[in-house]
Amino acid sequence: MNNLAKTIKEYSIITLGLFIFTLGWSAFLIPSGIAGGGVSGIGAIIYFATNQAIPVAASYFVINFGLLLIALKVLGKGFGIKTIYAIAMSSLFFWLFEQFITVPVVKEKFMAAIIGGVMGGVGVGVTFSQGGSTGGTDVIALMINKYRNISPGRLIMYIDLIIISSSFFVWNNLEIVDRFELIVYGYVVMAVTAYAIDLVISGVSQSLQIFIFSDKHELISKRIAEEAQRGITIIDGKGWHSKAHQTILMVMIRKSESSHLYRIVKEEDPNAFMSVSSVMGVYGKGFDSISRK
Repeated sequence: MNNLAKTIKEYSIITLGLFIFTLGWSAFLIPSGIAGGGVSGIGAIIYFATNQAIPVAASYFVINFGLLLIALKVLGKGFGIKTIYAIAMSSLFFWLFEQFITVPVVKEKFMAAIIGGVMGGVGVGVTFSQGGSTGGTDVIALMINKYRNISPGRLIMYIDLIIISSSFFVWNNLEIVDRFELIVYGYVVMAVTAYAIDLVISGVSQSLQIFIFSDKHELISKRIAEEAQRGITIIDGKGWHSKAHQTILMVMIRKSESSHLYRIVKEEDPNAFMSVSSVMGVYGKGFDSISRK
C-alpha cells in the first residue's frame, strides 16, 4: 500500500510539472512567435515553418518517441515508463492548450520569454525531481548526466543553443533585425529555463549536515533512527574549557526532512546545541547515486 501511495504521489507531481511546462509554452512562448529550446522548440519551429499546418503536439510526440527508444536502453525501464507517461501527457496538454489559446497572454515579447521560461524550467525541474522527464533534450541530458556529473540545466543549455539559432531560417518574411530579436528572446528563454531547472532540482535534493551536542544524545539518537529513519554517527569530543567529555551526533539529512529532526531535538533537549550546514552533495544509501565517470 505504501508503494502504491508513493507511486500515485510521484505521478501526480509529474503531471503537475508537465502541466506547468506545457502551459508556459502554449500560453506565452508559441503565441508570441518565440522558439525556445528542446523538442518543444523544434516543434515550435516546425509549427512556424509550416504556417501552423503541423501542430506542436504532433511533432513533439513523434520526435520524443524516437528518442525514447534510445533512452530505454540507457536509462532503464523504470525511467522509460515515467517518460512514456510524461510524453503522452505533455502531448495531450499541448493539444488541449492549442485548442483554447491562440493569442499571447502578454503582448510584450520579453515578458512572455521570462514567464514562459520560468514556467518551463519549473515544470521540467519538478518532473526531474520525481525521476521522469519531459522528453527530448531532457532525455539526452539525463543520459549524459548518468555518466558525467554535469548539471542537467547546463547540458540542456548547450543543446538548445543550436535549436534556437536554427529558428533564424524560419522567419523568411521578417527583416534580419527582427529575426535576431526573436533569437535573442529564445536565448532569454533558454537561460531562464536552465536556471529554473537547477534551482528546483537543488532545492528538492539539497542535504544538510547536522552536529548535535546534547547530554540526552541516546534519546535523540533513538528517535532520529526510528522516526526520521536516518543514520547517526557518534563522535567522542572534549570541551576545551570544561575539559568534560562530550558525545556529538552527526546526521546527514534532506533539507525537506530537517523540520522533523529539529522537533525531535527540541522535545528531548531544549538546551541542545546544534550546528547546521548545507552540503554540495551526499552520495550513498538513502541519498543520491554516484554517476560513473
